[in-house]
Amino acid sequence: MQVRVATGAARKRGDAPVGSRPVTDLLKAVVLGIIQGLTEFLPISSSAHLRIFPELFGWGDPGAAFTAVIQIGTELAVLIYFRKDIWRIGTAWVRSLFQPEYRGTIDSRMGWYIIVGSLPIVVLGVLLKDLIERDFRNLWIIGTTLIVMGVVLGIADRLGRTDRTLGKLTMKDAVLMGLAQALALIPGVSRSGATISMGRFLGFDREAATRFAFLLAIPAVVGAGLFELKEIPNGHNDFGWGPTLVATVVSFLVGYAAIAWLLRYVSTRSYTPFVIYRIVLGAGTLILLGAGVLSA
Repeated sequence: MQVRVATGAARKRGDAPVGSRPVTDLLKAVVLGIIQGLTEFLPISSSAHLRIFPELFGWGDPGAAFTAVIQIGTELAVLIYFRKDIWRIGTAWVRSLFQPEYRGTIDSRMGWYIIVGSLPIVVLGVLLKDLIERDFRNLWIIGTTLIVMGVVLGIADRLGRTDRTLGKLTMKDAVLMGLAQALALIPGVSRSGATISMGRFLGFDREAATRFAFLLAIPAVVGAGLFELKEIPNGHNDFGWGPTLVATVVSFLVGYAAIAWLLRYVSTRSYTPFVIYRIVLGAGTLILLGAGVLSA
């Protein structure tokens, strides 16, 4: 889920008008597009990266309109990659409402699991919106959650059984994984990381846990994108629309590749590299905060 980029350090342009450094703006926008596309789907927290790295680079907030638009790229990536699954599950679910013979099929049940599992993050996201945007974006919190949830992911992957596939998913599993996904409202948790961790604790194999995490994320990612669309017409955009559109295309391409790569990767390997990366990034963030290099 995309979370707005940090508002900490202002961009140091002096009085230069927006667009006076188009090459620099383009490069920065591309970097942010890569960060958004890569971290949206890997279990390393996109919100943490979009909070930490612009602050570290001294870029400040590129604007609500910018973040709303580039999120469209990752939305399209997940919709296109899972288009067949979405169509199959969606049609089976609709048919099950009118045709009893479709009730009880894995696809019709999956439709209900995704709907019910999405409710926690929707409800809590609305109720806690101001708290999330105001208080939870503190870098001390983000650095800590990166470490803690990285350890949780490592424990879940090591101790979790691997004897359950998506065909064995139940409504209870969907609710628990939905509650885990809702934890990602706190920057640094990672929506996919939290959902995958719960899936592994529930005994699902890595590919099943990861695939359901992506399917469960679709309503959250698309819903968040639609919610942010209102920022585009009047929202501030520090880069201009040319770099913004380029960043959107980059986030789509990188996001699509990240989904495909991760699903192949987890079929044969563990999440250990992501665990290590999260701990290193979180510890590095806390050290830089303590040294005064970063501002919380």
